[in-house]
Amino acid sequence: MHVAIAGNIGSGKTTLTELLAKHFKWTPIYEQMDDNPYIANFYEDMRRWSFNLQVYFLHKRFKYVIDSRNTYDNIVQDRTLYEDAYIFAPNLHAMGLMNTRDFETYKSLFDLMESFIKPPDLLIYLKASVPTLIQQIEKRGREYESSIRLDYITSLNNRYNSWIEGYENRKLIINMDDLNITDNPKDLGFVVDSINAEINGLFD
Repeated sequence: MHVAIAGNIGSGKTTLTELLAKHFKWTPIYEQMDDNPYIANFYEDMRRWSFNLQVYFLHKRFKYVIDSRNTYDNIVQDRTLYEDAYIFAPNLHAMGLMNTRDFETYKSLFDLMESFIKPPDLLIYLKASVPTLIQQIEKRGREYESSIRLDYITSLNNRYNSWIEGYENRKLIINMDDLNITDNPKDLGFVVDSINAEINGLFD
């Protein structure tokens, strides 16, 4: 089984990935940010480094999915390949931070890679308002995120909400504004129960 967690920056993807891996005994596939050679440069100069960053993410996530599906029975993935292609790259292009030539090249790479993989069995979308996202970003205090622009987060959030509405495969939407899965066991229990209901539905 392949469960993937989608959501904006600061929505709680990594935390939930860790908690679900522990609860269900799934193998976690984390988004590796700290060793990303482009991320700090990107937040300092988005226009210069946007294409490099997105191609790096595309390659890494594609490799993680292929390797993990060939190695493990059950995986839970922190962020998906689709978010890069349908949210982050188009957002950068629309904001004038990625030129059309680079965007078209990127999209061609994604289309090729997508033809080799199938969607996750269950996509969990962590929905959150911009104030919640900003609060979480500030709370975790990652240095490279200190220069993230508010309009960038807001634009991403709008695209996320539009994308998930049109996502046609199996999905579960969880509103993170009302939950504290780290400190409140009842909130985590609610999420686990919701996931169990969806997983049972896979085998109906």
